[in-house]
Amino acid sequence: MGRSKSALILAISILVVMFIIMCNPIAIVGAGERGVKVTLGMVSPRSYGEGVHLITPFISKIKVMNVKTQKQTIKTEVYTKDIQQARITYVINYNLIPDKAHKMYREVGMDYVETILMPVVEGNIKDVIGKWNAQDLVANRAVATADIFNKLETQMKDKYINVTGFQFIDINYSDVFEKAIESKVTAEQEALKAKNKTVQVQEEAKQKLISAEAEAKSMSIRANALTQNKALVEYEAVQRWDGKLPQYMMGSSVPFINLGK
Repeated sequence: MGRSKSALILAISILVVMFIIMCNPIAIVGAGERGVKVTLGMVSPRSYGEGVHLITPFISKIKVMNVKTQKQTIKTEVYTKDIQQARITYVINYNLIPDKAHKMYREVGMDYVETILMPVVEGNIKDVIGKWNAQDLVANRAVATADIFNKLETQMKDKYINVTGFQFIDINYSDVFEKAIESKVTAEQEALKAKNKTVQVQEEAKQKLISAEAEAKSMSIRANALTQNKALVEYEAVQRWDGKLPQYMMGSSVPFINLGK
């Protein structure tokens, strides 16, 4: 009798355990996740944090949503202001705002990246790049990147998504256009080199002119002084005299300067 009772209790216990396992009244929310409790089709008014949560079997269930920072590398094609097709590769970092997980599930669902995030990202990229000419975009890549990031950061917070980073990895144009840009840059560099050379030549000529004018002015002053002062003429002659007296055909030499009165 006692053995039969023990066996019955054991059987009942096993059935209870199996029932619990089959009903699964426990939900586990892992690290970097948030749980959304759905009861008879109604979404709970809050998000459930990490840990173990009890639910009513067959009536409630918990949907788990990832709130970790996620990274996506995406390629797209857009047109610049001057109608050049740009092939762009970019990286975006984002995460679902943890305490808004239940609202995201209720309003959008699990597939919020494709439904909400990517259309806004693509729209902003087209809008910003469409304001730049192709060559200017390359030179102002950081400005365009910051513009897109700021727009996304502002717009997506209202949609329960936190954008933490945006960066262009690569911007490519057609081979013909890139060669045209290269040729233009080369021509501009050559023109600048020629301009600098012209400025150098002009400056050298200017310096020579200044020097020549100074020399001419000096000579004019000296000529006027020599004309007006006889003694200065004799002084200049002495300054240039090499110490030899001039020789004449008669064999005599006389001083060419009157040394005494």
